[in-house]
Amino acid sequence: MTDLTSLTAAPVKRARRLHKRAFRRQDGMFLAEGPQAVREALASPGVVTEVLATADIARRFPEFLVAAREQRVTWHVASGAVMAHVCDTVTPQGVVALCRIPATTWADVIAQPLTLVVVMAAVRDPGNAGTVIRVADAAGADAVVCTAASVDPFNPKSVRSSAGSLFHLPVVVGPSAAEVVGDIKGAGLQVVAADGVRGQDLITLRAEGGLSAPTAWLFGNEAWGLPDDVAELADVAAAIPIYGRAESLNLATAAAVCLYASAEAQRAAR
Repeated sequence: MTDLTSLTAAPVKRARRLHKRAFRRQDGMFLAEGPQAVREALASPGVVTEVLATADIARRFPEFLVAAREQRVTWHVASGAVMAHVCDTVTPQGVVALCRIPATTWADVIAQPLTLVVVMAAVRDPGNAGTVIRVADAAGADAVVCTAASVDPFNPKSVRSSAGSLFHLPVVVGPSAAEVVGDIKGAGLQVVAADGVRGQDLITLRAEGGLSAPTAWLFGNEAWGLPDDVAELADVAAAIPIYGRAESLNLATAAAVCLYASAEAQRAAR
């Protein structure tokens, strides 16, 4: 273990630069902040390279230190000032891990048998992106794809919002929506667009057996939904019925409803 008190120390600089997407790409690294994210990162051997943590974290979570030692991960005991400088939260949680961005590519994903895939197209809010990844993990999805027009899911806020799920399933960044949809259809999956304006009733679609087949869901921007050119790529569009007076559902909530409808339909069909 090493002690870190200087804001200009090399490990602090390495961590701080990962707040910028360009440096994450350049270094092939990202930050996982908070006990839950770090726990899941350390449970994935070979992912974590360094941990910066307050002395209190080692006392509260001794299993973190054990896992770091077993994996020969460098552990830095950092001051409160260092943690405040490295973290982007108002109240830092006392621990961050420097993690390798997974090398999994879209080609790797599409080569595997798939039953449920999530595609985020033009999703811009990092908190929403992370929560959708968490929902995808909970619903048993095989992979999540963030198209080129979407936010980086390795953004610190996205990583926090995923609550560790980012380490549980493949998350791929970069391919175009057209490329992804073309490959998905070629693999035999149907493509369903979540579209509150043009879609048919989700409940009816499920009742009629429309969600029991292997499926890829397209989710769009928080404010304006799916771009027209992306929505047109889908085989069918689905809308969540609104029974009350709410104008709409936010992206993460809509994703939860849609993905669980598919997951339950597929399980019932087995």
